[in-house]
Amino acid sequence: MIMHRCSRNKKRSQPRLYSPLKQKILLLLSAGVALSFAGTLGRQWRIIEDIPREWKKINRQYLYRIIREFRDRELVSAKENEDGTMSVFLTEKGRERVLTFDDTKMRIEKPSRWDGKWHVVLFDIPEKHKLAREALRSKLRELGFHQWQRSVFVHPYPCREQVDFISAFFNVRTHVRYAVMTNMTNEAELRLHFNLI
Repeated sequence: MIMHRCSRNKKRSQPRLYSPLKQKILLLLSAGVALSFAGTLGRQWRIIEDIPREWKKINRQYLYRIIREFRDRELVSAKENEDGTMSVFLTEKGRERVLTFDDTKMRIEKPSRWDGKWHVVLFDIPEKHKLAREALRSKLRELGFHQWQRSVFVHPYPCREQVDFISAFFNVRTHVRYAVMTNMTNEAELRLHFNLI
């Protein structure tokens, strides 16, 4: 079991959920996508073979480790089924964490003052992933990005975590690049678009 060290006199810190896969695991559980184990959540346990395909896309050893971490942090709990298997489900604390990065509620924070930097997302996603490519474009527009070119989107405020999450969620992370730029050509067009004149 993975433990986070902390002082006995200090309150445990919140688990860091910057990993898009950690976020995806919680989102799958929040959406009711079942995850069941044979045995117990001790040393000897394994995911049952007949599971929804969403879970099969995640490396088993990584999934075991993250579920144990989530259980230690009280984000998930487990209950025994009549057939002897164990099912994992979100706790109230876990549901609260989901709300902090649920893609339907995701927002890019606007700082009090723009620092003059442009946050650029570039991608070259193969045709075989066309649906994921269009889903990514749609989500970037929803987050307020300006489509500068067909596969280049720009935003004036920091958004690395959001981009990492949605690109991993759509399984196209290896095809997506994130850059921070200054002194861009045709910058006036961008400043006008984002009302930064």
